[in-house]
Formats: sequence, structure tokens, C-alpha cells
Amino acid sequence: MSHTFSKTKRLMTAKDYSHVFDDAKKVADGSWTLIVRPNEVGYARLGLAIAKKALPRAVDRNRMKRIARESFRQMHDSLPAMDIVVLTRRGSAQKSNSELVASLEKCWVKL
Repeated sequence: MSHTFSKTKRLMTAKDYSHVFDDAKKVADGSWTLIVRPNEVGYARLGLAIAKKALPRAVDRNRMKRIARESFRQMHDSLPAMDIVVLTRRGSAQKSNSELVASLEKCWVKL
């Protein structure tokens, strides 16, 4: 049970992202939107698509990425085998880290 965030647990190519967006299901709440699709690799993989339009400041986008990666890293073993692309919503930068983590954990549970 490795709790690292290695390259095998990431969506790396445009083809990986396209595969998810082509036939996606959506899980969302006030701060996050998760686009998900089952995969054939046998474990969950994460992709991040944090839009500049939703969060204009780089510091806010980077913070959201750190929170998403850490939450995924901790929950990875309990997630089903699917590819997940995480998006943020406008205004999520104003929330505290603990609110964002709790919100994302609710999304993981919905999966």
C-alpha cells in the first residue's frame, strides 16, 4: 500500500484526458467537479484541469492542485478503477483548505 503519487497514478497524455471527456460521468459539489470514466488499468488515475478562467491567480490554481493531489493520494486505495479529472469552480479559492478537503472527500465517497 504505497501512498506516493507516482506517474502510473496520473493521466499523462492528451489522449488520456480525451478518453475521460469522451464518455464522462460527472460528480460535483460547490467547489469541485470530478469527471470520471472507468479504466482498464485496475486502479484509479488522476488528472487535473484547473482553469485560469475559474481561478485567475496562479497561487490559487497551484493551491487547488496541491489539495486535490494530496486528497487523491490519501484516498487512492479506496477508489474504484477509474480515470478522474478534477476541475474547480469559480469562487473556490475563497474557501479554507479544510473546507476544500472536506468537499473533495464527499466527492470521492460519491464515486
